[in-house]
This record gives sequence, C-alpha cells and structure tokens, in this order.
Amino acid sequence: MLSTTEDDEDAGPSVESINPEERIQARRLRIQKRIEQQKREALGEDVAAKLETSDEVGKGKEQIEESRNRLVKLRSDGFELVTNVRVAGDAREMQHRIQDAENRHARVEKLEAEAKASSEKFDEISRRWSAAHMKEIPHDLHDMLVEQTRSCDTVVDEKNKLINHLQLELKQKDDDYVKDLKKQSEDVDLMIERMEEQVKNLTKSYRDELLQIENAFVDERSTALKNQRKKWDGTVSQRGEREEDYLKMRFKRVEDHENQLDSLRTNDTEEYNMVKIKLETDVQILEQQLQQMKATYQLNQEKLEYNFQVLKKRDEENTITKSQQKRKITRLQDALNSFRIKLSKQEKHYKDENQSLVDEYKRIADQYKELHKKMRHFSATDRKKFEDVWRMNEEEVQSLVEKVLKADETIHHQQLGLPWHPPEKSFLKTSGPLEIQESDPRPTATSFAKEVLASSEASTTMQKSDAEVEIKVAPNVGCC
Repeated sequence: MLSTTEDDEDAGPSVESINPEERIQARRLRIQKRIEQQKREALGEDVAAKLETSDEVGKGKEQIEESRNRLVKLRSDGFELVTNVRVAGDAREMQHRIQDAENRHARVEKLEAEAKASSEKFDEISRRWSAAHMKEIPHDLHDMLVEQTRSCDTVVDEKNKLINHLQLELKQKDDDYVKDLKKQSEDVDLMIERMEEQVKNLTKSYRDELLQIENAFVDERSTALKNQRKKWDGTVSQRGEREEDYLKMRFKRVEDHENQLDSLRTNDTEEYNMVKIKLETDVQILEQQLQQMKATYQLNQEKLEYNFQVLKKRDEENTITKSQQKRKITRLQDALNSFRIKLSKQEKHYKDENQSLVDEYKRIADQYKELHKKMRHFSATDRKKFEDVWRMNEEEVQSLVEKVLKADETIHHQQLGLPWHPPEKSFLKTSGPLEIQESDPRPTATSFAKEVLASSEASTTMQKSDAEVEIKVAPNVGCC
C-alpha cells in the first residue's frame, strides 16, 4: 500500500499534464498495480522485502551504536582497572591508620597503667622506708630489707619489660614502614603499566571500531545501490513488457525514475558526507577525551608524587620521633643508673648499719651471759648463806624448845604436881629450809630462785640461737 501511494504521488504531476484518455489509462494501471501489491502482501513477499530493506538501511547506525557501547564499556573497564589500585591503596592506608590509632591508644593506656602502678609501688616502698626506722629487732629489719629489695627489683623488671616492648614495637613500625613504601612503589608501577596498556587498548579499539563503522556504511551504501539497481532493473523489465501499451508513459516514468535515482544519489552522497563529518567530529572528540585522560593520568601522577612527598615527610617525622624516643630511653637509662647508684649506697649504708647492729648485739649478748653467770653465782652464794642462817636459827630454836620443854616439865612436876606428857617432836627432826606447802600460795625463796635460774637458762639458750641466726643471715643482707 505504501508503494502504491508513492506511485500515486510520483505519477500525480505527470497525470495532470496529459489528456483524459491517458489519465484513464494511468488510473487503470494504478488499479492493476494496487491489485498486484495486495497479491504480493497476501503471499508475504513485500513484508520480507520491507524487513530486509529496514535492516539494510539501519546497519550503519546499528554498528555505530554497538561500537559506542563497546568503547564505553572498554573505557569504564579500563578506568575501573586503573582505579582499583588506588582504591586498594586507600583501603590499605585506612586500615593501617585504624590499626595505628588502636596501637597508639593501647600503648598510651599501657604507659598510663604502668606509670600509675609504678607510682603506687614507689609510694609503697617509700612508706616502708619510713617504717624501717621503727624496727628494733634485726630479724624484722632484715625481712623488711629483703622485701624492699624484691619490690625494687620488681619495679625495675617491669620498667625493663616496658622498654623492651616499646623497642620491639618501634622496630616493627620501621619494618611496616619499609613494607608500605615498597608496596606503594609496586602500586605506582602497576598503575602506570595499566594506564599505558589501557591507552594502547583504547587507541586500538577506537581505530578498529572506526574501521568497522566505515565498512558498515560502505556495505550499507553498496547494498542500497544494489537494491536500487535491482529495483531499477525490475522496473525496466516491467516497462519493456508493457511498452506497447504505454510507450508515451514509459519515457515520462523513465525520466521520473532517473530524477529519483539522481535525488537518491544526491541524498546518499549528502548523507554519506554528513556521516563522514560526524565521524570525523567524533574522532576529534575522542581525541580530546584521550587528551583529557592523559591530563587526568598526569594529574594522578602528580598526586602520587605529592603523596610520596607526604610519606617522605612522614618518614622524617618518624625519624624525629625515633630520636626523641631514643633521648627519652637515654634519660630513663640515666635515671635508672642514678637509682642503682642510690640503691648501692643505701645497701652499703644498711650493710654497715647491720654490721654495727650485729656487733652491738654480740656485745650485749656477751654482757647478758656475763650477767647471768654473775646472777647464778650470787644466787648460789645467797642460797648457801640462807641455808646456813636457817640452820643456825633452827639449832637455836631447837635449843630454846628443849629449854621450854624442860621448864614445862619442871612446872608440871614441881609446881603443879601433875604428870607431864611430852608433846610431838616430829617437827624437830626436819633440818634445812622448809618446802612450800600446796595450800600456801606464797612462793618460798628456794622455788623463786629455781624459777629465776630456769628462766635465765631458757633466755640464754634462745639468745644463743638468735645470735647464730643473725650471724648466718648477716652476710646475705650485705649481699643484697
């Protein structure tokens, strides 16, 4: 139906310029063409021809669209491949910063905890030194000195452990920094390599796609010419079969078809020129984009150089920090040496003081032994004197009792005239001091003397054992 309408439009001007008989004949021909067109549509030939024509006409545009999609995908893949290195580096740097912040926080907490614990232990040790002046027993003083020595050693060991831990962390930090520099250098080399490779691939892909587009348009032009030639040949053959019927119409239609072919050639030429200009413009745009990509790559390279300078500056800051830590370690070492000197002086002082106390203890122990010896001597002498006086008084009492008994017997016999019965004289048979009765709570001089002698011997034995222990422990105190 579309071809019939086009034939009507094309034949319109020519039909109006001829006579009525030719107009009737042309109308008959149009009716005949319309019937033949309907028959072809019923058979499905014209639809296939239309689909083929539409496919042939859209082949160049389809190739342009496919090439554009492929180039866009290739460019996005290349950009993603190049930026993956930067993304991985940023992610690694972020993870490194997070880990560094966590380690710094843990280190600060550890230092604060250690400083707090050290200050508490130092205060405790200082309080114990003030309590040392109140100690009078050498054994307790020695125990306290040993405990103080252990506390000082514990504080020093904790300081040494913390210093060793910080030194290990510093060494690990240096190793990580060297690894990071090496990894960043490898990333930069990999990014440059990928950028160069992507530039080559994009250039090659643009050239290939441009060649394919040009080939597609050339094929489309040749196909269009071929189809038009076939259409022209069919029309000529139809006009040859019917030239006996419409010879006059044939020349007019041949002229019209020639004009149509000229217009088609002109239109195709203009379209080809327009497409060629558009493609050249696209090529220029792509070249500009390529220059922009190169500029972007140059900017990225400058950014990487800037990052390298930043890392170099950070390396200098780390070097300064390392030197500060070394100075701090040296200062702490000097403080440790001063503490050691002070400790050695105090140990020497306490060793001398301990030796003087041991000598004083020995002197007092000797005096105590001599005193106990004198006390035992005087106790034995006093006991002997006491027994002598007792026996003397006892003899005198017995003589007086004998006299009293004789006087009592005389009084009974001579004065009273009564029989005299002598009393019980068993108490006169005892000699020496009397023993303490159980019912009498008051101790006698003998029992008191025995208790004094027993306590003096026990205290002497205990003092001897304490002196031996002090003599054995004293060298160890000096060593500490």
